Amino acid sequence: MNTLPEAQPAPDRYAENPLDAYSRTVIRVAETVTPHVAAIEVTATRRNGQVRIGGGSAVVFTEDGYLLTNAHVVAGASAGRAAFADGTRMDIDIVGADPLSDLAVLRGRIPTPAPALLGDADQLKVGQLVIAVGNPLGLAGSVTAGVVSGLGRSIPTAVGRTRRVIEDVIQTDAALNPGSSGGALADAGGRIVGINTAVAGVGLGLAVPINATTRRIIAALLTDGRVRRAYLGLVSTPVPLSEPDVLRTGQRRALRVVEVMAGSPAETAGLHAGDLVLSAGGRPVASAESLQKLLFADAIGVPFPLAVLRSGTVLEVLTMPQELTDAA
Repeated sequence: MNTLPEAQPAPDRYAENPLDAYSRTVIRVAETVTPHVAAIEVTATRRNGQVRIGGGSAVVFTEDGYLLTNAHVVAGASAGRAAFADGTRMDIDIVGADPLSDLAVLRGRIPTPAPALLGDADQLKVGQLVIAVGNPLGLAGSVTAGVVSGLGRSIPTAVGRTRRVIEDVIQTDAALNPGSSGGALADAGGRIVGINTAVAGVGLGLAVPINATTRRIIAALLTDGRVRRAYLGLVSTPVPLSEPDVLRTGQRRALRVVEVMAGSPAETAGLHAGDLVLSAGGRPVASAESLQKLLFADAIGVPFPLAVLRSGTVLEVLTMPQELTDAA
């Protein structure tokens, strides 16, 4: 009788196969990160009781049971439930949400699994391996892998009745689907470098970075349940400076003002579309994120100088940021 040969161990020559190394990395990160990621369902109070209004994923990030997810996942919700890969299930409370960063903080009512290790998205490079862990389409503990496709992207969002932009998001080709939102984007070391936030198209996912700015946002949500921000009222985009302007200013990049909002502090101060913002509050700015991280509560109502390049001349423009509201 013919019998199938028994499976044999792979020859040593495959041990250094790059694809095997890639697989080992993804497996290691999946095993590291998955226990910290929950599938969540959120509910709202209606006249007929608690009604499920949505779901997604969340990541444990503190020893005392706080979880990080997307603001849009919990929008309109009053409570919810979380389920982990080890079978742990619990009710969760919504501590706070910040639609402008699309981040929200939750807390479990009973002890959660251990927290994930947070990384620093500012260290990411385009082309770097990243692994997404979440619960797309209700499929708990799903893992996909890809690369960082782009950095510093922007996506539109709604804050109250106003359309705004979430700046500095990570673009990845790791497959994301509905339910992935709020899940973890990890680097090859298993550190959480982003919170998956949106699917922008086939092969194009986006994640909110974990960096110094978002850590400040998370801290505000933990303590106050909200984030107070200063508002200038300008839309900008990073641009390289010409060589004459580099010699004139001593820096290679600036923020080009694309639009100035009517009635805003930027308009009152005399900023115009086409101005090049070199520094804010005495600090060089070369990205929208570098400007935004200066515009938190401590900047509200405080004179805020901008160095602006206009028609070859460097000007100082003194602005007075207002508190950002739905109407601003």
